[in-house]
Amino acid sequence: MNEQGERTMEAKYLEDWLRDAHAMEKQAEEMLKAQAKRIEHYPTLRARIDQHLHETEHQAEKLERLMNELGIDTSAVKDIGGKLTAFGQSLGGMMAGDEVVKGGIASYAFECFEIANYKALIAAAEQANQPEVVRVCREILQEEQAMADWLDQHLDDTTRTFLARADDNDVQAKK
Repeated sequence: MNEQGERTMEAKYLEDWLRDAHAMEKQAEEMLKAQAKRIEHYPTLRARIDQHLHETEHQAEKLERLMNELGIDTSAVKDIGGKLTAFGQSLGGMMAGDEVVKGGIASYAFECFEIANYKALIAAAEQANQPEVVRVCREILQEEQAMADWLDQHLDDTTRTFLARADDNDVQAKK
């Protein structure tokens, strides 16, 4: 707030971007749930997705708590839009014969998108003098970076495993 009791531009953008981040985490939850349900033959990948799903659920809760403390409502429209987008992506993935590889690529790209969003949120929160938002966003950023790093380190192996399974007519490779 400025001296006249009005919200600053920094605060307005921060509020909008917190809503966007909340919707983004809700979208991530839906994507991870759908992906985890379909993975059968890649136990290491499935375990890491389950772990990140748990982290993502907590991230959404942290953002909701922050937003409540700041008097910001979550955007039901953005949350629903994110869930619908995730649903569409999961349907598309189910049809692909190379679903596990395409899912890994899409997950890595989405993690990079989340990382960029949290970096912008941290900068905006610093500018708006919101240290608690900075702290929470840094915590979430670390989890997103860890997941992106894990996906980066394992995409080659997942791809090779998929290709080996795809060459074997007796084995289902896709998921």
